[in-house]
Amino acid sequence: MTDARGPAAGHSDDCPPRILSSEHLARGPHPSLSEFEFGLMVAHNAFARWVVRCMRAAGEPDLAVTDVLVLHHVHHRDRSKRLADICFTLNYEDSHVINYSVKKLVSMKLARSEKVGKEVFYATTPAGADLLERFRKVRNRCLLPTVEGELADAELMSAMAARLRMLSGLYDQAARAASSL
Repeated sequence: MTDARGPAAGHSDDCPPRILSSEHLARGPHPSLSEFEFGLMVAHNAFARWVVRCMRAAGEPDLAVTDVLVLHHVHHRDRSKRLADICFTLNYEDSHVINYSVKKLVSMKLARSEKVGKEVFYATTPAGADLLERFRKVRNRCLLPTVEGELADAELMSAMAARLRMLSGLYDQAARAASSL
């Protein structure tokens, strides 16, 4: 059986050790999953920091990462969205978090709400659309020029995105299993 503590984990003097945040989770089968999870955690935090700082550079310093992601999704394809659809698409289980964000965006006049029957739909306002255009320009200026090598390969990037969606399904199923224990 392998673990992440040294040669038993497949490490030799010429093979670098795995980068882990939780070595105890790498013991047993699939030690590379712990390495992946650490990479995912670091990437998630870097992405969240980037999104907030990009929005700040675009002119809005008062939005948290969830607020920014909600605003982007509400604007997506210029179609109004229901709270349930926003939660589903962004994979948020707690609708209160998303509800807080849309209410914040509405109060900031970046989004608007419209009641249709029993449902409330959200859409961006012209001010919200303008802010997202400024965000896009900052993204184009600061992020896109640094995308090179394999990351610039559209097919490889799409394949990575597909794998992340597949892994999302595995983690969702594992969460359902854990909640029934």
